[in-house]
Amino acid sequence: MIRFLLRFTGFWLLAGGFVALIVDGTRSIAASALAFTSAGDAWFALSPGSLERAEASARSGMPTLWNSVLLPALSLPAFALLLLLGLIFMGIGRVRERSRFEIS
Repeated sequence: MIRFLLRFTGFWLLAGGFVALIVDGTRSIAASALAFTSAGDAWFALSPGSLERAEASARSGMPTLWNSVLLPALSLPAFALLLLLGLIFMGIGRVRERSRFEIS
């Protein structure tokens, strides 16, 4: 059941990453220059209150984690972060093949 949820979440993250890539590609074509939406900007556009709450709790709890891990991750392009997280979730939730030589 857990593997299914990990794969399901990974699938939706991959789908969101491809949608973000298409949006950024369309915006880049219209502007005749590369234009990427950072993950922080996308999060702020979707839910500014939750971003502010996450920042406040991370800064009060673990400021080094916010400055060294989360802040650089939020500056990545949104499509890259979503695709990376989707691949990680799909990899964790993958069904391992049984070897035909394995004794069960």
